[in-house]
Amino acid sequence: MKLLAPLVAAVLALPVPALCADLRTAVLRVDYPVMAPISRFDEIPPDMGFAGAQLALEDNRTTGSFLGHSYELETVAVPPAEAEAALDRILGEGIETVVVLADDADLLKLADRAGPGVLILNASARATRLRSLDCRANVLHVTPSTSMLADAAVQFAAWKKWDRLFLIRGSHPADRELADAYRRAAARFGVRIVEEREFEDTGGSRRTDTGHVLVQRQLPVFTEGARSHDAVIAADASDVFAPYLPYHLWDPRPVIGSAGLRPVTFDAAHEAWGATQFQRRFEELTRRHVREEDYDTWLALRVLGEAVTRTGSADAGEIRGYVLSDQFELAAFKGQKVTFRPWNGQLRQPILLFDGRITASVSPQEGFLHQNSPLDTLGLDAPESQCDAF
Repeated sequence: MKLLAPLVAAVLALPVPALCADLRTAVLRVDYPVMAPISRFDEIPPDMGFAGAQLALEDNRTTGSFLGHSYELETVAVPPAEAEAALDRILGEGIETVVVLADDADLLKLADRAGPGVLILNASARATRLRSLDCRANVLHVTPSTSMLADAAVQFAAWKKWDRLFLIRGSHPADRELADAYRRAAARFGVRIVEEREFEDTGGSRRTDTGHVLVQRQLPVFTEGARSHDAVIAADASDVFAPYLPYHLWDPRPVIGSAGLRPVTFDAAHEAWGATQFQRRFEELTRRHVREEDYDTWLALRVLGEAVTRTGSADAGEIRGYVLSDQFELAAFKGQKVTFRPWNGQLRQPILLFDGRITASVSPQEGFLHQNSPLDTLGLDAPESQCDAF
């Protein structure tokens, strides 16, 4: 009872709206064909994202029970070819708020199909252009952008005074985009990329063709002769080679980026700022550790729940207006309240730096200042974004 007392007191202190709000939300996940991961530890669980949504539903209902608000959730997983039809079915049921787990191209298609009366919360697509030239007024980005993640990693390198970076990038378009983000971050924070090399993906089975014997022989030769550097930064959005870089470089150096010390929105080892209770509740619900997709989906639904609690409305337009206002803030187990950038709909949030076992650091780093919020040192600041939809 003592544990519930602060929650009860906080809820009773909230303004009671004149009308009860009933929020119906859908989580639409587009499932793409995937290669087997490098490690069996990275197998994708069938409830990816949906598990975080279920936990958020419980959290929203806890508060809603005191205020007379109700929350209903529908989860839908479809292949890419069926995504637009699935969205049509969801909207046909009168649902106006949809959390989407999809790639960049499909997110844009779904946002355009949904139209201005529907609020889309992006929980997985990270292309920076979605927060700039390709932004949409009906999309709020809960998951961090590629630029936010790159800035978080390079900020740490700058704080450590690792001023000379050796960039190794993959050969896929997503790898090149990630490399672009690291170049931008390096220029932004005064770090030099002294050399770049491309690791070409030649296909095949990554578990057998890139076993430890071949990797142990090939990667040192691949990285031999690089210009003097303090750290290696890996741009491998396709998860082809980066996990093999630690311990296999010609020159022993720390690895950051797509392997080694990775910028993530959340990790299963994170315990600070009350995150332990979140982890335990998630593990009790799912019998597994949390993934980034689970956290981002949980956070998206908590954004909706907080907006309904504060406004007393389940209308998509009112929710959007509130969360983009100066009044909105939300606790997210990251040490400070998270808020939305009104110029492009991106959620401001700290980025964790995870080494595979512990949260080693959190960006923004100490000493990186901004006239409005240190969180705006991560990703596109207002003058940098070319989004005109907001």
